[in-house]
Amino acid sequence: MTAPLQGVTVLELANWVAAPSCTAVMADLGAEVIKVEPRTGDAMRGKLRQPSLPDEAPRADHPFHLDNRGKRSIAVDLTDPRGAELIIEVAGRADVLVTNLLPSRLERYGLGPAQVRAANPRLVYGLVTGFGTRGPEADRPGFDLTAFFGRAGIMSLVAEPGQAPPAFRPGQGDHATGLALLSAVLAALLQRERTGQGQVVETSLLHVGAWTIGCDLGAALVDGRQPTPRGRDEPISPLNTRYRCQDDAWITLAAHDQRAWPRLCREIGLPQLAEDERYDTPRKRFRRGRELVAQLDAHFATASVEHWAPLLDAAGILWDRVATLPELLADPQARAAGLFADIDHPHAGTFETLAAPLRMDGGEVGIRGPAPEVGEHTSSVLGALGIDHDRIAELTAERVIGPEQEQH
Repeated sequence: MTAPLQGVTVLELANWVAAPSCTAVMADLGAEVIKVEPRTGDAMRGKLRQPSLPDEAPRADHPFHLDNRGKRSIAVDLTDPRGAELIIEVAGRADVLVTNLLPSRLERYGLGPAQVRAANPRLVYGLVTGFGTRGPEADRPGFDLTAFFGRAGIMSLVAEPGQAPPAFRPGQGDHATGLALLSAVLAALLQRERTGQGQVVETSLLHVGAWTIGCDLGAALVDGRQPTPRGRDEPISPLNTRYRCQDDAWITLAAHDQRAWPRLCREIGLPQLAEDERYDTPRKRFRRGRELVAQLDAHFATASVEHWAPLLDAAGILWDRVATLPELLADPQARAAGLFADIDHPHAGTFETLAAPLRMDGGEVGIRGPAPEVGEHTSSVLGALGIDHDRIAELTAERVIGPEQEQH
């Protein structure tokens, strides 16, 4: 098998997570990804190093490797016109450019979509922003915590009534947005095969955040109402909530077929609830959800998840355990489904990371190496693209290209 994107050259002018996560998957699909970093390196480098390893253990910047594996890095000072000019030349030989730099910064560098595509009309220019490229806040910076979770309305839907919105883990919105950009870039490459022309494609943290809550937001577009966040003390179907078991593990139920109610009651040993006329319709169960959930809470707390699992399966209930991360890492199904893959690092050895969230039976998909050091491939990449050796040496000596410090 060949890699699906073999022969595709991608230029990445990006930092942090959203745009780099898109090009990481492209690298897994076989694209040559050239990561352009400032001479000091991507701001994401070193932000989330693994603190729990023994002092003597080889260390790797694991989150950075997740979103930058298999790429080559060139370090370029884009504030120097000579650096920006060099990037225009590299883009002239590329198929795709992906960036999440602010539109005003790109224009200031001379690297906006129109400026770059003038040198390469076949280029697919992919852009991630916080809030879109039109409107009064088009140039407003955004992270997933602000634009995706906050501004798009997600926090307002998951907060317990009267409580502060919950904290979210890093990179969740970024990774979803990276996949959205990936779909747009791949569609543009397909269209280029038909027309010979590239184009500008974009997505934003705000738009993807809104898309992820489409079930709620679609209804709000019609009735203009804010759904009430539901805590476990609010009216709710006992078939669509979570319960703590004896071993302090949680299970979550998602049974939308209300015919499952009597089956559930019988299988878990509460047949009287199925026969109680107070709960014999979905509407009654919803209205009396608090008292039903309290009874089920007490019942599930008498045994472990392992005890309830076969009974819930026998009832035909859609359910699952609320896994901790160590449990997910040891989950045979997660292993069989290919969630994880190895990275071979020259100093830290072999360690696991997440595989790209897709599989193909007709194309090779896989991690092709660790993340690069800052500017590790500056001279070799530029030389391979036809940049004159003397010019590379001059720009290096004048600190326009190359890492700020020698890498080890």
